[in-house]
Amino acid sequence: MTSASPSPRPQKVPSGEPKSGVRRLNWGCGDHTAPGWINSDIKNDPGIDLVCDIRDGLPIEDASLDYVVSIHALPEIPYEELVPTLEELRRVLKPDGVLRLALPDLDKGIRAYLANDRDYFVVPDEDAASIGGKLVTQILWYGWSRTIFTLDFTEELLRKAGFREVMVCSFGETKSRFSEIVQLDLRERESFFVEAGK
Repeated sequence: MTSASPSPRPQKVPSGEPKSGVRRLNWGCGDHTAPGWINSDIKNDPGIDLVCDIRDGLPIEDASLDYVVSIHALPEIPYEELVPTLEELRRVLKPDGVLRLALPDLDKGIRAYLANDRDYFVVPDEDAASIGGKLVTQILWYGWSRTIFTLDFTEELLRKAGFREVMVCSFGETKSRFSEIVQLDLRERESFFVEAGK
């Protein structure tokens, strides 16, 4: 989703404007594209509007988006590139813009592991039968994830990237003024959700 060369051809960036008139980015969308959003991913698949590697910069103007949402894409970024990636997402936000992240929750996984709660994990027994195998496979998502997250670590990264306010949210809940920011929420069981204000 986030680690190959960008597409060499020029791209026309769609407006990403829903009926409310805001501009919004679905970064690291994978197969989860949505109408009314600028759907961005490293893969050149149907429905993806902006094919690029964020580490090379997003071809989006400074301070031009009202909000950005990313569901489980940040874990694919190597540790040393996390803050620069968050800085790039901050760059494209308007001065009062919001970044919403859903990330795999290491704390939830550890609690389920310690409680021997096999039902928590979405990893089938064919892939990992032991509870420890399920924890590791799910947190690293079959090797796609390069970084794992806790809430306090995420807040630390966001502050290093220059975000001023970090708010913990629930699945389907926003603390921003953009009620539609939750439209892309997925993976409630194994995730935590945060919003950060520019």
